[in-house]
Amino acid sequence: MNPPEVTEGVRSRLALALDIDDLVEAGRLSRRMLPWFSVAKVGLELFSASGPEAVGTFVDQGYDVFLDLKLHDIPTTVGKAARVLGSLGVSYVTAHASGGTQMLSAAVDGLNEGASAAGLTPPMVLAVTILTSDTDAPSGLFEERIGYAVNADCGGVVCAATELSQLSRLAPELLSVVPGIRPEGISSHDQGRPATPSQAIRQGAGLLVIGRAVTGSIDPEDAAAGIADEVARTI
Repeated sequence: MNPPEVTEGVRSRLALALDIDDLVEAGRLSRRMLPWFSVAKVGLELFSASGPEAVGTFVDQGYDVFLDLKLHDIPTTVGKAARVLGSLGVSYVTAHASGGTQMLSAAVDGLNEGASAAGLTPPMVLAVTILTSDTDAPSGLFEERIGYAVNADCGGVVCAATELSQLSRLAPELLSVVPGIRPEGISSHDQGRPATPSQAIRQGAGLLVIGRAVTGSIDPEDAAAGIADEVARTI
């Protein structure tokens, strides 16, 4: 049962990044974090270690699964891979917006086909605009990549909090997924453009991706509760 102070409105804004290579460890941690998070992010590391089994583990626990593989290849290859991923029961899949409209469209179509064949709801394609570790992107690149995402009918984008005001002007209909979230006083690690949970929410973030601020904490429950409380006071 969820702690009474954690509403579904707060949980729906929080994604837990399980960036480790041990599915047993990840599964134990995700069970502990379920009261605060509604989405489990499976990245390249965990998917490389455990494959589709990782998706099933978190779906069975009650999470929506965010499969963060950042697809990027020729459209035919991306479409075929997406068709497989669409049959797994995930809710979100990332693809690099730098691949262009045709590639992103192939991801959208492939996911729709795979999900339809399996009798599932199609996952949302999240176009990765500019990595949050990149602090030197040229002017105009974000706008160009948002255009690719819109033209390909992607449902959302992954972007830094610093880009949210621009996103709200260019494509307010897209879900904004924001990594690099760090509470005040927590190391930014390799994130070049971090933001606190309240900063990101105030700037228009839809879904906050929380990783090491919780998974690297000596008391993950306390860290998660603190973030959830900050979100609750902001939304």
